[in-house]
Amino acid sequence: MAVTVLVLVAANLAMHHWTGPAGLVTAVVAGSLLLGVLRWAGGTWADAGLAPGTFARGSRWALALIGLVGAVYLVGALLPATRPLFEDRRYAGMSGGELIVRVLVLVPVGTVLLEEIAFRGVLYGLVRRARGTVWATAVSSVLFGLWHVLPSLHLATAKPALTTVFGDSAWGAWLAVLGAVLFTAGAGVLFCELRRRSGSLLAPMGLHWAVNALGYLAGFLLR
Repeated sequence: MAVTVLVLVAANLAMHHWTGPAGLVTAVVAGSLLLGVLRWAGGTWADAGLAPGTFARGSRWALALIGLVGAVYLVGALLPATRPLFEDRRYAGMSGGELIVRVLVLVPVGTVLLEEIAFRGVLYGLVRRARGTVWATAVSSVLFGLWHVLPSLHLATAKPALTTVFGDSAWGAWLAVLGAVLFTAGAGVLFCELRRRSGSLLAPMGLHWAVNALGYLAGFLLR
């Protein structure tokens, strides 16, 4: 557990400062190291949610969840009351090519692959072996929330809907960070439950990709 947390802290700091190819390499290296830690601790592919026999079931879950998120986002983007939630100043100068890279490369490799291996794979598997499912869900989700402190530092000013709620002061920025940590910790609980019910890491991977990638797509189209 200690080695896993140290790898995650180092990866989080590195990816906060490095973008593009360097960030992708960091994500792949960190994910590989974490899987190595799990194996070193006596864990199996099943502990990580990556047992070959679970791939078909996990894929079905992932596809269903992607379709559900797509439907929810479509309705939200069409309704005037919820459309402002998709607005994000970070999309203002984004080109179509940059969007494709984000959706098909940066999100699945730089975000989803590492975070799911780390939190619903290795951490969840290690703690579940030692303390059971409830502890595994709690530890994984709390650390998943804390993982998002650095990425959330400018969230209040990037999204107009949040600026309206929190303002653009330093206190508002920190309240937005706290909200992001609590929200992602809650999302972590959902991801862990998907991992438990499906028996596969592919289910939370599918939902995670859909929420992030389709969110980029909706924000880009509505800018």
